Amino acid sequence: MVQFSVNGRSQRLDVEADTPLLWVLRDTLGLTGTKYGCGIAQCGACTVHVNGEPVRSCSTPVSAAEGKRVTTIEGLSPDASHPLQKAWVAEQVPQCGYCQSGQIMQAAALLAKNSNPSRAEIVKHMNGNICRCGTYHRIIAAIQRAAKEA
Repeated sequence: MVQFSVNGRSQRLDVEADTPLLWVLRDTLGLTGTKYGCGIAQCGACTVHVNGEPVRSCSTPVSAAEGKRVTTIEGLSPDASHPLQKAWVAEQVPQCGYCQSGQIMQAAALLAKNSNPSRAEIVKHMNGNICRCGTYHRIIAAIQRAAKEA
């Protein structure tokens, strides 16, 4: 049994301790906003927060979440009113959209620690979150917009 909080709700699950957190979120809890991208923690599509820190859920065993708070894209804002979600729409960031939940979760971790990051700080923090459509300039613009509007 593993016990942790997901998006503010306590969960007690009978899953193998070494099961990747990603699959527990998607398959056991039905939270499909977190995406599988590479399976080796290299692309960032599976980024969620554990106790406020961004982690790659594809390579994080669910046992690492024991007693902790996990936040997925669904828990960032239930009605898509988070400043980043609104900025993503305003800046027309997504093309295919596949990586976007991981991008937003990575960006949310940055803004939680630095409410007014420079462009260089944004680029450094977002490095490692891959967008196969190449919308990096729009991602940066959306983060800058969210920082101003938050």
